[in-house]
Amino acid sequence: MNKRVHFNTPNHIHELTFSCYHRRPFLNDPNHGQLLVEAIDRSKEKLEFSLLGYVFMPNHIHLLILPLRQKYQISLILKSIKQSVSRSVMILTRKTNPNSLDSFKTKSKSKPFRFWQPGGGYDRNIISQVALRKSIDYIHNNPVKAGLVQSPDEWEWSSFKDWANLGHGPIAVDLEAMPFVK
Repeated sequence: MNKRVHFNTPNHIHELTFSCYHRRPFLNDPNHGQLLVEAIDRSKEKLEFSLLGYVFMPNHIHLLILPLRQKYQISLILKSIKQSVSRSVMILTRKTNPNSLDSFKTKSKSKPFRFWQPGGGYDRNIISQVALRKSIDYIHNNPVKAGLVQSPDEWEWSSFKDWANLGHGPIAVDLEAMPFVK
């Protein structure tokens, strides 16, 4: 497996995308979505980053984050979010529906269950206002493009309402932290 290279450049926004194991629709379960919300909130606090935008799709997520520390590692932010969700989902599943554990099974003895696809996912540094706008539009239109809703405001698991001043999504978005990106 190739190792993803992250460019941990101060004041850069990161567009992150990572997928559920074998692109299975694990995030169709609202309990899993809520566990992801909680993991992102904890990671924001612990690793000091602003969340500028997001969408949770059934089988993957997109995040736009701005690390606040001058020295940071995107890989640690991803690990913090992904491990927390994986552990929480497995605990919840064992308690509430142990028969559904099969959907998380792998063929690996060392890692018998997975929630996330292995690897670092996709990471793109955003360094211009134009690229940021394109990224936000792409993220918010993902559920429309996938045929899940007719318009972005209909998708619950998104920052679209925050950006459009129509309310709030399930995670607080830090629009006041919007830089500007040179």
